[in-house]
Amino acid sequence: MSNSVNVKGINSVLFICMGNICRSPSAEAVFRHKMLAQGLALKVDSAGTLGAHAKEKPDHRAQKAGVARGYSFDGIKARKVTVQDFNDFDLILAMDHDNIEELKKVAPTAMQDKIHLMLDFAPGHEEEQVPDPYYGGARGFDYVLDLVEAASDGLLAKI
Repeated sequence: MSNSVNVKGINSVLFICMGNICRSPSAEAVFRHKMLAQGLALKVDSAGTLGAHAKEKPDHRAQKAGVARGYSFDGIKARKVTVQDFNDFDLILAMDHDNIEELKKVAPTAMQDKIHLMLDFAPGHEEEQVPDPYYGGARGFDYVLDLVEAASDGLLAKI
């Protein structure tokens, strides 16, 4: 886990993956659920580095896996990350290194320190990146949930 990330005073979190239909909406749903359970009220959203799925609901497999664990995907629709997001969010968590590289192309130089890997907050996991489950089977969506649950718990423990 990265100990260099200071999350004290964080009021908003944006979760990022490529298409914003699998990993980042799952992270948004999990984090929102856990945050509300702790009585916190942060601004939470998700976006993708590509806009190919804009306005689509999360992948049905991601929703099925998440709903089975008690998470709600209500109101979540895919969108592409914007320059404005770097003003609107205190912390921007990418699912993998490719997304970090894409975010750095969009982010104003002075705001690139807001970008981190989601799994920087998942203590005890060997994974550095949340793998994309899109082309795999249902188990991949459950594994994504395992990882984002651990990272959400780790992040909330630091806030």
